[in-house]
Amino acid sequence: MNAWIFLGFAIALEVTGTFLLKLSNGFEKWHWGALSIFCYSACFWVLAPAMKLLPVGVAYAIWAGVGIVAAAAIGVFVFGEKLSALQYLFIAFVLGGAIGLRVTTTA
Repeated sequence: MNAWIFLGFAIALEVTGTFLLKLSNGFEKWHWGALSIFCYSACFWVLAPAMKLLPVGVAYAIWAGVGIVAAAAIGVFVFGEKLSALQYLFIAFVLGGAIGLRVTTTA
């Protein structure tokens, strides 16, 4: 399987884990917390094969960057969190960096 597909699955699992962690309300709702831990664990199992083929700095930066953007979007659209214009700008910088790394990396 392509390293980028593994990386995409790892990002999806990490973002799902973050969403579930928010739902756990500080682990007061233990079932959401347990699912969050499962998703984070699965995320690393899927991220590892991607890092065999991609440079570690590129893989980690894209994983973290896209995760940040997705978590921010979930916060805004699902949880009704508010961000300032400057925060949106910096999130756009993170996304731009992730896209730039992807288009300049061959693997």
